[in-house]
Amino acid sequence: MVKRHKPIVAMFGGSFDPPHKAHQDIIQKALKNLDIEYLVMMPTYLNPFKASWHTPPYIRYDWCKTLFKDNAKVIVSDYEIKEQKSVTTYQTITHLKQKYDIRYLIIGSDNLASLHKWHNFEWLNKHITWVIFTREGYTPDTTKLISYKLIELNVKISSTHIRESLDLSLVDDKIKPSVQQQLKRKQMTLEQRVKNIIKVLDDKKAEEIEVFNLDGADYIASRVVIANSLNSKHTLALYDNLKDELKPKGESFLHSDISDEWVVADLGDILIHIMVPEYRQRYSLEEFLSELIS
Repeated sequence: MVKRHKPIVAMFGGSFDPPHKAHQDIIQKALKNLDIEYLVMMPTYLNPFKASWHTPPYIRYDWCKTLFKDNAKVIVSDYEIKEQKSVTTYQTITHLKQKYDIRYLIIGSDNLASLHKWHNFEWLNKHITWVIFTREGYTPDTTKLISYKLIELNVKISSTHIRESLDLSLVDDKIKPSVQQQLKRKQMTLEQRVKNIIKVLDDKKAEEIEVFNLDGADYIASRVVIANSLNSKHTLALYDNLKDELKPKGESFLHSDISDEWVVADLGDILIHIMVPEYRQRYSLEEFLSELIS
């Protein structure tokens, strides 16, 4: 049997929250300096060393796809995002090895201090070559690495800097409007965002508006907003009003289920249910949510 060729690739994982020109520079240098056929860009669902993300995963994934849609050698993978949980690098590489020959793993030099804490570090160290992009202020200590390659990075910027300074000068124009929208949203607390939702619903004549705080519950959202519409036409009108008034404030409607009697809008950490009264009574959503809280 002829053994199927697996493309030789490097993997570059990260939050990419947001992706910026330093990330683009890293990818361009990797493609130029490494003997690879493709580079797999892997946005995380959640960094294993962090408790939360700033921007919803699928928005970050879309940003990355938009940035590299014209580069056939860059594959943006949603594997970790589809897992909907923190995923270790070892698990991701094990998954990718089914299709690719993973030769290189790209990291920043600031990762070296905690590298030994990575799950199955010894296995990773034996099976891949670390590609380390050096950053100003960090002296690479590579004594624990079996195989590595150093590449100098000239762009001195981080996603944290962009978020904290609101400086979009190093964000590509393709995704700048979307990043700006997300930064607007991050300037508001969760409670402020919920108040914005309630105000739109109340102004547009929704009835029996309720909010459920699910911070301590094992649920897909932190807040659930439920409201009655007057009729089927009003259901769709309320949904359109929410989009028109909330998107300029930075909200992203990640997914929506829409029918004449029922709309569910997913804003990431907030779910909005709008329904005609008979549907609300039939499905007893309040009872289900109240049980989660208790």
